[in-house]
Amino acid sequence: MSTEADDRPPFRLDHFLVNLAARGLIGLALALPYRWRVGFGGWLVRRVVGPLAGYRARARANLALIWPDRPEAERNAIADACLDNAGRTLIENYSAAAFQAHAAATEPQGPGYAALIAARDEGRPVILVSGHFGNYEAARAALVARGFEIGGLYRNLRNRYFNAHYVRTMEAFGGPVFPQGRAGTAGFVRHLKTGGQLVLLFDQDVPTGAALPFLGRPARTALSAAELALRLKAELIPFFAIRQPDGLDFRVELDAPIPHGDPEMMMRQVTAALEERVRAHPGQWFWIHRRWKGRARGG
Repeated sequence: MSTEADDRPPFRLDHFLVNLAARGLIGLALALPYRWRVGFGGWLVRRVVGPLAGYRARARANLALIWPDRPEAERNAIADACLDNAGRTLIENYSAAAFQAHAAATEPQGPGYAALIAARDEGRPVILVSGHFGNYEAARAALVARGFEIGGLYRNLRNRYFNAHYVRTMEAFGGPVFPQGRAGTAGFVRHLKTGGQLVLLFDQDVPTGAALPFLGRPARTALSAAELALRLKAELIPFFAIRQPDGLDFRVELDAPIPHGDPEMMMRQVTAALEERVRAHPGQWFWIHRRWKGRARGG
């Protein structure tokens, strides 16, 4: 007879030690006042974690691929800003109460906000779609503070020790969260069918995705957000939480809903909305992802 413990990945000393180190650094940051801890998180990933883990090299390689004509010094500055934003985002998400209180003061803006309110009032589902840009949890926190039940979808991490507390940070934001996979899919579909709202991030490489242009290169992109919107007659609204120059505040923008039609064309419009923000604020996108991993087969 199997038990839940039997289904867990086997013990790995390297994962255990990495988690201990990460928890120690996170704990150190959380002991600081909110403003200082966010800045410390950015510095730590920009100067220590990013270079050691290879994230800086990967970001620089992606930037050289996409913007080869930009000066190398400019690309390197963007890579460093990306790492700084990643570190700030991590510690913000672990500062659930303080971050939510800070983000609650942000009033969402844009035509999609009125569409979101109307859908909620009429009991219609909404899929809020974004990328790994700024800190999307700032938008979720701002909306939860205004009475929305914004569900989230997460991917379990390979390091089960780190994953345990990572999932708890996602659950602390107030809306229901669902793991990727069959059980999670069933859960968030039920949430949407009852007129709920769900956040989906679409900007990671998906081997079975369509090769859609992103920043001038084909990138394998999942069509699932558009397909789900069509299936459930849900609004599909691109949204973005743009970090402001002080490194702490955000501007939350919700674009007009994407018209229903061909799923690929819908996701092309979502991609274009993300491209617009990345070009305006290049240091806020996660260049550390292998976004163009399948570009050779993508055309």
